[in-house]
Amino acid sequence: MASVGLRHLVKSYGALQVVHDVSLTVDDGEFIALVGPSGCGKSTLLRMIAGLEDITDGEVVIGGKVVNALTPRERNIAMVFQSYALYPHMTVAENMGFNLKLAGVAKPEITSRVNEAARMLALEDLLDRKPSQLSGGQRQRVAMGRAIVRDPAVFLFDEPLSNLDAKLRVAMRTEIKSLHQKVGTTSIYVTHDQIEAMTLADRIVVLNAGRIEQVGTPMQLYRTPANLFVAGFIGSPAMNLIEGTIDGDNDMPVVRLAEGAAITISPERKVKRGQSVKIGLRPEHMTTAAGDGISGETLLVEPTGAQTHVLFRFAGQQITAVVDGDHPARHGTPFHAGIDRNLVYVFDRDSGVAL
Repeated sequence: MASVGLRHLVKSYGALQVVHDVSLTVDDGEFIALVGPSGCGKSTLLRMIAGLEDITDGEVVIGGKVVNALTPRERNIAMVFQSYALYPHMTVAENMGFNLKLAGVAKPEITSRVNEAARMLALEDLLDRKPSQLSGGQRQRVAMGRAIVRDPAVFLFDEPLSNLDAKLRVAMRTEIKSLHQKVGTTSIYVTHDQIEAMTLADRIVVLNAGRIEQVGTPMQLYRTPANLFVAGFIGSPAMNLIEGTIDGDNDMPVVRLAEGAAITISPERKVKRGQSVKIGLRPEHMTTAAGDGISGETLLVEPTGAQTHVLFRFAGQQITAVVDGDHPARHGTPFHAGIDRNLVYVFDRDSGVAL
């Protein structure tokens, strides 16, 4: 195992700069997820760590050693891609042990390592099969097994579950988390799915346009987003964002919204009268209790079982609330959502910074 350090990494393609001065430290044994929208630079960053992309500027440090000049093989990393990249003419066992064979490892040692990885990933009964005889989830487990047998210093995952169906993705998330708990290898995981990141990672790095927006534990990002981008990206369903203007005194600040609506916010928010802001309301923070809150016409009701998603109109826009699955919401009827002012997020409208 080893720590990973990124020191002021820059990546440019000609005049186009796609990674901007990224610095990050990944502790030995830590599981880090890189998240962000398509094109934000997360896969490029991972490939720079792996040695598959040249570094325009900055340094990659693995285990205390600068590895910029080393080949991918010399960096002692193992990478799992979204495509399984298995050799179709080889058995599962041969695929898993192929890199060890190339490295000149003795056959008994290869067999031992392959069998141990197969045991960890429940592949013992599949070792003699070819990739064409496997399901998508089984192929991905073989790809993970091929990485495990190398006993690398760092695992790199590049959207490994994106080719799987929804049910299988959940199952494979559990497998990856279990695997990390067993082997404890430093892991860097790229995904555009923030649910994957929240469930898997010790810490999450939110990227946007080649820059780091925020780094923190899943709950730190959920509870205290640094800016509008992080607030809108972390959480499912996404946070409701409404434009308004600060009014009232410091002891009871109020945000004036469209159509004469208003919401009281916590006096602990660093705001001033007349300031243009955006407030954030997480759907799951809304209650169906009577009292202070917001109301509007119900536009859409989406039962999901234990919960129901209610889309209603408020302050000139559509707002989503997550309520108990038994709530009797109906299209066209009034809907009331209780609001706790301490759970109303406030952001400066121009800079996007949390207040």
